[in-house]
Amino acid sequence: MQRAAQSVQLRQLASAVKKGDRVALARAITLAENDPSRAAALLAQVGPPGRAFVVGVTGPPGTGKSSLVDRLIGSYRQKGFRVGVIAIDPTSPITGGALLGDRVRMTRHAEDRSVFIRSMASRGWSGGLSRATTQVIRLMDAAGFDIVLLETVGIGQSDIEVVGVSHAVLVVLMPGLGDEIQVSKAGLMEVGDVYVVNKSDLEGADLMVVSLLSLFRGAPRSPPVLKVSALSGDGVDRLQEAIERLRSGFAAGDVALRLKSIRGMIIETARGTAMERLATLSDSSASELALRVMDGKITLEGAAARLAR
Repeated sequence: MQRAAQSVQLRQLASAVKKGDRVALARAITLAENDPSRAAALLAQVGPPGRAFVVGVTGPPGTGKSSLVDRLIGSYRQKGFRVGVIAIDPTSPITGGALLGDRVRMTRHAEDRSVFIRSMASRGWSGGLSRATTQVIRLMDAAGFDIVLLETVGIGQSDIEVVGVSHAVLVVLMPGLGDEIQVSKAGLMEVGDVYVVNKSDLEGADLMVVSLLSLFRGAPRSPPVLKVSALSGDGVDRLQEAIERLRSGFAAGDVALRLKSIRGMIIETARGTAMERLATLSDSSASELALRVMDGKITLEGAAARLAR
């Protein structure tokens, strides 16, 4: 009886999310963060992903990603788009929640019913994302948002999981990172669709642009490099135009672009499922295998394989 009642509740919640009910969306996201098994049942009822255009906003800490996202929200709203924002924050060591939630920087959009902003704690998840990121993207997609802006935790060169789940990736940098760029030939500097030099009013912005253009000279691809000031709004229109050129292919039904994002979501979801399963295994199982490894009855690799089954 209880299982049947829960099934009805999930169907009702899924229906409300698809109608764009903001309260239902908030409840569904909380479910995705805290109850993966019930969230999977919910997501099975909201339909396939692929309607919302997902823009990943990533880069090192302190480059002004949140301020830039705030500007993009305003720019898209002026054009009539409904905008969802997922802001991944560091995890509070005390509560386990999002630390210094990025919504603080976006309060001017709080009363706009066509904007939905959710801060999420990374909870130790690598790659600048959160375990429930894929599920939240799908829920915002189902709720009818046209654009989903996904802001990562400040990340390094190898933390590029945002690429897999996004249709377009903005790499946000700032003056003063020139030396890092010169030696960075892999990872973050290879995955951006648009490179943004934020805080363009600071000394060294032009040099940063030259450094980036030099980095891409002779490369198989040459992504746009744009100077922007999220503080003043300078250059934001040019940035949105660059994003719109990428979105035009998506809107025209670019199958490869849609499959790229769905494939990334599958991988992230599988990774989350595997980590959840490992987290539920008892210490006694690992301890028993450790004894067998110590006694030479099984290899360490063999023990790890058994634990992962």
